[in-house]
Amino acid sequence: MSLRKKRFSSCRLYLILDAGVCSYERLFEILKEVSVCGVDIVQLRDKLGNTRDLLGFSRKALGWLKGRIPFIVNDRVDVARLSGAAGVHLGQEDIPIFEARKILGNRAIIGVSCQTLNHVRLAYRQGADYAGFGSVFKTLTKPDRALMDLAVLSKAVRYAEQKSLPLFAIGGITTDNLEQVVEKGVRRIALCRNILLSDNPCCTIGKIRAVFTGSDEC
Repeated sequence: MSLRKKRFSSCRLYLILDAGVCSYERLFEILKEVSVCGVDIVQLRDKLGNTRDLLGFSRKALGWLKGRIPFIVNDRVDVARLSGAAGVHLGQEDIPIFEARKILGNRAIIGVSCQTLNHVRLAYRQGADYAGFGSVFKTLTKPDRALMDLAVLSKAVRYAEQKSLPLFAIGGITTDNLEQVVEKGVRRIALCRNILLSDNPCCTIGKIRAVFTGSDEC
């Protein structure tokens, strides 16, 4: 297992800070809360923002985090490099992993979105440091994507474990349906709206982590 993957060995909860859900101002306030109450990784996702705004937020976030948890940028390899982010998260239609590695270097974390078992296999062969697998349930982030057969999720989890590839289930996961994915062997999840729109993000995180630990953390 690479040193980059080892950073994920104990990670459970991946938060996506989506500028399509909250303003940058609100995202930063949430970041300050969750960075000290159980989130293991954060990603900035902004499909419509300009480069100046993405870079500005990334640098501000990194200044606050001071390396306590990894900060990842969605899609934008240029912003990840210029800001000094820990790495980048790529979609199936983004630049190849090996090209991103050329730009960001060997220490950068590179994750990839996967929707099928073949995607996960390819991500492993191409040297991804982790995979995001989904959408598991219906989600407003990807409203046109069909619901996933949870049996496929189980197969992906088993394959990823065999290859020591950290895999985060993603898409519509909430405190109400989390146990369904845990029953399929999932040990890592990525969340967005369930935390961003929560009245108490830290309490929500506590409830989510309690499903993995078996104790009430709120």
